[in-house]
Amino acid sequence: MPNDTINNAIKKASGEGNTANYEEITYEGYGPNGVAVIVEASTDNRNRTAADVRHVFDKSGGNLGTTGCVSYMFSQKGVIVIEKENCPLSEDDLMMKALELGAEDFVAEDDIYEITTAPSDFSAVREGLESLNLEFLEASVQMVPSTTVTLDEHGAEKMNRLIDKLNDLDDVMNVYHNWEE
Repeated sequence: MPNDTINNAIKKASGEGNTANYEEITYEGYGPNGVAVIVEASTDNRNRTAADVRHVFDKSGGNLGTTGCVSYMFSQKGVIVIEKENCPLSEDDLMMKALELGAEDFVAEDDIYEITTAPSDFSAVREGLESLNLEFLEASVQMVPSTTVTLDEHGAEKMNRLIDKLNDLDDVMNVYHNWEE
């Protein structure tokens, strides 16, 4: 066996010369019952990831679409979720502070407060709220659907299976959908 082959194998095994370039890829498609799905992935092998994502869509009753086929139904927003029982501020005080910091919307639901921001204002709002010693259940920039779809029990089962299988793929980072759970 040539010395170059041996040396290259040793370098590869030790991590030297690792030239794997990861790239961010977004896949769009439809799940069961026409639910719009966006999959964000980070991969060093575009062909493998595309095949894996397509396979999951096919096996779960959906189909992978082309770029732009569902993204028009989503907008990128910063989302901050705070649990009501762990929030030292009153609802009005929290809302006023969030709006002062640059939040676009504030919604009080059963047991949470949900604050949405423009992606550019997300960090300022999050840091401002953190300075008040607030704990977040969730704080990230997400793709938020403009319309939602409701599913019956059978459709919900199929959709859960699709989401679980997509999340099980190593390259998949985020899965967004317009299914109203």
